[in-house]
Amino acid sequence: MSIARLVEVGGARVREHAPLGARTTYRVGGTARLLVTLARRDDLDELGPLLGGVGLDLVALGNGSNLLVADGELDVCAVRLEGEFAELDWRDDGDGVLVELGAGLDLPVAARRLARAGVTGFEWAVGVPGTVGGAVAMNAGGHGSDLAASLVSATLWRDGSTARRDAAALGLGYRHSALAPGELVLGATLRLGRGDPAVAEEGVRAVVRWRREHQPGGANAGSVFRNPPGDHAARLIEAAGLKGWRRGSARVSEKHANFIQADEGGRAEDVYGLIVEVRARVLEATGVALVCENRFLGFEVPA
Repeated sequence: MSIARLVEVGGARVREHAPLGARTTYRVGGTARLLVTLARRDDLDELGPLLGGVGLDLVALGNGSNLLVADGELDVCAVRLEGEFAELDWRDDGDGVLVELGAGLDLPVAARRLARAGVTGFEWAVGVPGTVGGAVAMNAGGHGSDLAASLVSATLWRDGSTARRDAAALGLGYRHSALAPGELVLGATLRLGRGDPAVAEEGVRAVVRWRREHQPGGANAGSVFRNPPGDHAARLIEAAGLKGWRRGSARVSEKHANFIQADEGGRAEDVYGLIVEVRARVLEATGVALVCENRFLGFEVPA
């Protein structure tokens, strides 16, 4: 098996030297040696056995809303899920609702659809611009909740095998899971509640309003650092005098200091360098070693 064989069998589903950084919300960074798009379960059955033979690390690519990709070409095989892997369904189950979500489904889309149907407990997710797969991988959260609060199980694929794993076995913590490299999330099952659709939809609107008022737009990947216990990363960054601080084509947001924004046509190296610099300056000024919430591809995790 080889890259040539995967390209031959995959046809339009496989792209070589494909833009990768441009698919992230930072909108900077380079290309992937391969990008494989799977829209049907038959695609996974057909191409899955070939993925292990290409000699490249597998990288799941959702919306790239928490990812910084290095400049240049990376020797990775990025896998993107859509179509049948972005479906949403639910059914009443006793005093709750069991919800099935595909890994490629956008969290804000799911939050709005569920709220309209009177399925409650997922309104917070409208403020997270990622996909269900990414939410499982990093236990996404916000506004007082996270995925772990409602996750029952996740369906994972690795080395040609698909398995359902209970939430308790995923090692979910603050913006963390125990997923291993090469494991792809295919879907998730949540247990949510029933409520008034009007109340749920107002909850969604409240999250959207808060986000517009407090967080910047533009090319960024959300919170760069986790909040340390009992404090906020943004407060520490601002206290170190770094709000608005610039490094090349990247700057610390003036609106929210835990966001870094990239200029149009900027370089991933500048974003990474600024993250490293901010972390070092906060450590020097406050003694707090900030932990990155952003994920990195082609860069070492700042430590």
